Amino acid sequence: MTYERIVVLGGGTAGWMAATALATGLKGTTVELVESEDIGTVGVGEATFPSIRNYHQILGIPEADFLRATNGTYKLGIRFRDWRVKGEDYYHTFGDFGMLNGPESLWGQYRRHPRANLPAFGEQCLPTVMAMNDRFCAPGKDAANFNYAYHFDANLYARFLRDIALKRGVRRTEGKVVDVARRPDGGIASLKLDDDRVVKGDLFIDCSGFSSLLLGRTLGEPFVDFSHWLPVDRAWAVPSARVGDNLTPYTRATALDAGWAWRIPLQDRTGNGHVFSSRFIDEEKARDQLLRQLDGEALAEPRLLRFTTGHRAKFWSHNVVGIGLATGFLEPLESTSIYLVQVGVGRLMTLLQRGSPVAPDQVDAYNTGLTRQFERIRDFILMHYCLTARRDTPFWQAMAATELPETLAYKLHAWRETGVLHQYDEEGFDGHSWLAIHAGMQNWPARSDPTLKLIPEEQSLEWVRERATQLAAAVATVPTHHEYLAKVLGR
Repeated sequence: MTYERIVVLGGGTAGWMAATALATGLKGTTVELVESEDIGTVGVGEATFPSIRNYHQILGIPEADFLRATNGTYKLGIRFRDWRVKGEDYYHTFGDFGMLNGPESLWGQYRRHPRANLPAFGEQCLPTVMAMNDRFCAPGKDAANFNYAYHFDANLYARFLRDIALKRGVRRTEGKVVDVARRPDGGIASLKLDDDRVVKGDLFIDCSGFSSLLLGRTLGEPFVDFSHWLPVDRAWAVPSARVGDNLTPYTRATALDAGWAWRIPLQDRTGNGHVFSSRFIDEEKARDQLLRQLDGEALAEPRLLRFTTGHRAKFWSHNVVGIGLATGFLEPLESTSIYLVQVGVGRLMTLLQRGSPVAPDQVDAYNTGLTRQFERIRDFILMHYCLTARRDTPFWQAMAATELPETLAYKLHAWRETGVLHQYDEEGFDGHSWLAIHAGMQNWPARSDPTLKLIPEEQSLEWVRERATQLAAAVATVPTHHEYLAKVLGR
C-alpha cells in the first residue's frame, strides 16, 4: 500500500532525523511527529560515522550551520588505548593504506619485515597522522582519499533538525501515548494521547527509544539477543569541563577492567562515558572508574543507562517501521548508532519515494538488509575484543574465550591464513577499517605473499619509510583542529 499520512513516534535524534528526511523527500505526504517533553531522550551518542555527511548533503544542511548549532567538532576516527595490552594504542581513522593485496601492499611489507625499524603502521595513513598531531583539514577534490565525521551534542542536534523539519512542513504534536488501537490485520490504527486526542496514520515510525512502544510492546516483535557475544549491558555518561584550547580530532576509547571509556571533545565541553558489563563489575565501581578518567571537572552527576545488545527480529512489521533504539542497540565502540538510524531512514525513503505500493517482498528485503547490518557491525565490534592479548581481569579472559559467530570466525581465518580481507554484503566497514584493527592488534597473516619478493628488500624498506616521511611533511602544513574549526565557524 501507499502511505498518505505518516506518524513518527518519539523525538530525539532518531525521530527528527526520520521526520526531516520524510518531509524533505516526500512532497504531499503528511508527516506528524508525536513526542513529550516529559519523556527524556538518551542523547549520549555524540560521535558519528562519515555517512552522516551524506545525510546532511541530501537534506541541504550546510556544515558550518550544523557545527554552530550543535557545538560540533570534527572526527577523523578513534584512538584505542590499552586494547591489545596496557600501554599501547592505535588509531582507526577514515582513510586508506594504499593497495590491500599484491606486491605493493603496505601491510605486506610490514609483515615481510617484522623486526625492521619501521614507522608505526598508522603513520602510513594520512588522517591517522593528522589525528596523532591534533590537526585537521577537509579533503580537497584532488587530495588523498580519506573521510571524516563529527562529534556533537545529540540533544542540540535533535533541536536543530526539529527546526528544519517544522519549516519543511512536519507537524509536531506534544503528548504521551496512553493507548494504541490496532487494525483488523494486526497493524496500528491510531495512538491515543493523555489528553484523549487520537493520532491516526497509515504508516508509523517507531522512534520511542529503548521502550520500543510500537514494534516491541504493541506488536511483540521478538528480540535477538547478542549479549553472549557482547556482554556489556550498562553505561555511565557524564560531561566534563573542556581543558585548554587543544581539540583532539578523534574519539578516544580506553579499555578498562570490565569494558571501556569514551572521551568525545566538543566546542564547549567534553563528553565521557564508561560502557561495562555488570557481570564483571558493580555499577558504583564502574562509576568511580569513569570519574577517574576525566581530564576536567564533572559538570553533572553521572547518568546510568541499562541495555541489552541485539535487535528486533523484524525492523518493519505490519505498518510499523522501527528506527534507532526502538529496533536494537550495539555498544557505541565504533560510533554506529546514528549510522544505523541513517541506514534505516535511507532504505525506507528509497521505497517510499518510488510512489508505488510497498510490496511484501520489499519489506522482507528491508528486514534482511537491516539484520545483516547489525550482524556485520556486531562482528566488527567483537573483533576488537577477540584479538586482545589482555588476560588481566575476568572480563578480558572471558572475551578472549568467546565463541565467535561463524561469519566473523571465517573472516579472521581468511585473513590469518591467506591475507584476504573478506567482505560480505551489507558491510558497514571496508577492508581498510578491518586492516586498521588487525594492524593495531598486531594480528598479521601467518605467511607472507610470495609476490612481495618481486620488490627487493631494501627497496621496500625505503618505500614504506619514504611514504611515512612524505605524509608527516604534508601534515606539518595542516592547521590544528582548533584553528580549522575556528575558521569554519568564522571566529
